[in-house]
Amino acid sequence: MKLNKLNKDNIRNFSIIAHIDHGKSTLSDRLIQLSGIIEDRDMKDQILDSMDIERERGITIKSQTVSLPYTAPDGTEYLLNLIDTPGHVDFSYEVSRALASCEGALILADASQGVEAQTLANLYLAMEHELEILPVINKIDLPSAEIDWVKDQIEEDLGLDSDLAMLVSAKVGTGVEEMFQAIVEGIPAPTVEDTGKFKALIFDSHYDAFRGTIVHFRIFEGSIKKGDRIQFMSNDAQYKVEEVGLFQIERKPQDQLMAGQVGYFIAGIKTISDVKIGDTVTMADKRCDEPLGGFREPTPVVFSSMYPVAADDYEELSEALEKLKLNDAALIYEKDASVALGFGYRCGFLGLLHLEVVQERLEREYNISLILTSPSVQYEITYTSGEVKIIDNPTEYPDPMEITKVREPFINASIIVPDKYMGNVMQVCHEFRGVSTNYQYLTSSRMEMKFTLPLAEVVYEFYDRLKSVTQGYGSFDYEIAGYQETDLVKLDFLINAERVDALSMLIHRDKAEAKARAACKKLREEIPRQQFKIPIQGAIGGKIISRETISAFRKDVTAKCYGGDISRKRKLLEKQKKGKKRMKMVGSVEIPQSAFLSVLKSD
Repeated sequence: MKLNKLNKDNIRNFSIIAHIDHGKSTLSDRLIQLSGIIEDRDMKDQILDSMDIERERGITIKSQTVSLPYTAPDGTEYLLNLIDTPGHVDFSYEVSRALASCEGALILADASQGVEAQTLANLYLAMEHELEILPVINKIDLPSAEIDWVKDQIEEDLGLDSDLAMLVSAKVGTGVEEMFQAIVEGIPAPTVEDTGKFKALIFDSHYDAFRGTIVHFRIFEGSIKKGDRIQFMSNDAQYKVEEVGLFQIERKPQDQLMAGQVGYFIAGIKTISDVKIGDTVTMADKRCDEPLGGFREPTPVVFSSMYPVAADDYEELSEALEKLKLNDAALIYEKDASVALGFGYRCGFLGLLHLEVVQERLEREYNISLILTSPSVQYEITYTSGEVKIIDNPTEYPDPMEITKVREPFINASIIVPDKYMGNVMQVCHEFRGVSTNYQYLTSSRMEMKFTLPLAEVVYEFYDRLKSVTQGYGSFDYEIAGYQETDLVKLDFLINAERVDALSMLIHRDKAEAKARAACKKLREEIPRQQFKIPIQGAIGGKIISRETISAFRKDVTAKCYGGDISRKRKLLEKQKKGKKRMKMVGSVEIPQSAFLSVLKSD
């Protein structure tokens, strides 16, 4: 099939959106297999999830693109560009970027679980981009599948016509072939204005050690080929195109790409920071008048400092963050320094899963060992002078005497659960300082519960707790709701009477004592014993609220005394005591990496 000879009416750009675990990646696998762009012997599960961490956790983190050729029964050749999207709430910015490049979306519902919170959230995202939406019911081969029940939910919760719903089983392949024709008929071809200028949107990019930056883009006007001189509209940087092509698992170079197509270009871009996700690309000589409506800027909500374990790795960490930023538009960072840990970076993330993923990618892909400080959110502090400041770092927290009030960010959470778990969910939300604002029945047995919760509480282990009390049936989605006043304290940890700033955290006063006790216990288990006693203390200002002690190693100095006068033994013990006292004054306590991590994790 000669892809360059395609008419724009034969192109379809679509994405698959769904809640976590509703089968997006499996459905993508089947579509790829049936399109024949990959040999059966090379086929493997989750083929678009190329990162090890995605395959291990069974989640999609990066949105991937693949171009699927399809020949209709009447012989017409089509090119279907599938943009796979993540389902986890932390990666909803990835979804919004992918949707801006599409004309339509398949919304997937699990035949046994039905419509869940992320399904709804992603539907609203697709509606914002004015996409054509086709409902799909997946996993119809399961013994627990309830197709009529899910069809009712598609009508009631999503407001879509359930008669149009395609019934498929991505795992065994039932109904997947018919989807190609349904996509061609149900999703419109790209609309293209012929202004004689070139305009394209960057929706992703990644770094290749041999070719530099590889930019993923969708063309809205004009065409692009090797040798063209392109320009980025946000910073006016110009480059000469070396290669253009399509993604068909591997990169397939083409002579040219035209309006409506999704593909990549390579232009020897060495300055990584020139490429911005959501930027508009145009030609230096056929410059378009104004940029495309950009994506929403992702707003980080969780902050943590990263320090290399070996101080010499600081330069490598800087380079690694710059390359990772190319592939992860939501990561923000700035330089930071700590007395205990040296130089590092203060980073902003979209949630705790995002933080874990970034940490693991830095350790695996760039071989850097990291120490992370306790994650925190942004607090708004009003000083007695009337000045208002936003801080996210415990080290910047001022003296309580200078503060009039502190406000913390709250979220509006939407939790969809079977009604039998209502009591459990209420209990967990109240434990995390949540307030119930509303609840309603979606069907006779499923309900949507709405809460206002402090973001700082959700950041830790709220999601895990919710999953366990609802036996995995609870689904959770949230949006930031603004700031409310709170009673905040700074919790410090002293090890051998020295304050360790990397362990400090900002926490609500009611929770400080329990957190301090739990953290001191963990530190006692993680810090190795020394020749002298090590006190570990949790403190708010000058008040100690918890303490654990690591007992010293003690050599048996009286072993060589057989019987004889007791004063001989006492003399030896006193001598040992003096030595230990002197050692305590000069000895320093090495805190292992695992101790920092243990404080962050709950039981």
